[in-house]
Amino acid sequence: MIVAFLGPTASGKSEAALSFALGNNGEVINCDALQVYCGTELLTCAPFERQMKGIPHHLYSFLDVDKPFDVRTYQSFAREKTKEVLARGKTPVFVGGTGLYLKAALYDYRFEEETEVDLSEFEGLTNEELHKRLKEVDPAEAEAIHPNNRRRALRALAIYLSRGKPKSRQYQGKDVPMFEDIRLYGLGLDREQVYSNIEVRTRRIFEDSRLEKEIFPLLLSHGDEEPGMKAIGISESRLLMEGKIDRDETIARVIRKTKQYAKRQLTFFRHQFKEVEWIR
Repeated sequence: MIVAFLGPTASGKSEAALSFALGNNGEVINCDALQVYCGTELLTCAPFERQMKGIPHHLYSFLDVDKPFDVRTYQSFAREKTKEVLARGKTPVFVGGTGLYLKAALYDYRFEEETEVDLSEFEGLTNEELHKRLKEVDPAEAEAIHPNNRRRALRALAIYLSRGKPKSRQYQGKDVPMFEDIRLYGLGLDREQVYSNIEVRTRRIFEDSRLEKEIFPLLLSHGDEEPGMKAIGISESRLLMEGKIDRDETIARVIRKTKQYAKRQLTFFRHQFKEVEWIR
């Protein structure tokens, strides 16, 4: 049996997954695209060792923030970990908010080969113009990408130009399970509770002394454009560190962004995972 707990950020899925693992001989496997990076745990809410209660946790905090990581690489890592956990007679318990990573790990996603393409024609476009171009060729993917996420928009356009078809239609076998017994549990249908959790958690993060001790030094040595520096709160923390906004404004901006992200996550999970048992 393989179990997965999915849902938007701050829905309580990590606590539910750990509780399940404790009672069912489980080991936790991360499926959050940013919790693979080390140094940003405070902002990504990756678990610290003291929170793991002796349960093995895999694919957390193992990459430097300047190292690229994508869904194809994650698929390979996650499937290998799944085999290792099953071979030990344990239950793999997936948890995280990156739905595409979970799909790639548990379903028969096969990635097509790509050729290198020239993206120079997009260099002078604003984020809004870039997003509009993406919407023209791949409306479904544009809907899933925030207009200010330039990196993802460029990636989707590169896939379209390389393969001649939209990213939203790139995967084969995406609904064919790789394993016989997969159980999916979803949390976060109570949106107001999720939003309340986001507010409480964000205030706690920005009152934590680790912000100055761990995040600020990271900001001094790494730019926001690096792969592991895309977490919500990174750019806001930089503005706070530089004295351009105060702590209250920082918290307000992060809360607003996180709520928007949670809404997109919930939409994705409800549309892409039809077999989920939703837990209130």
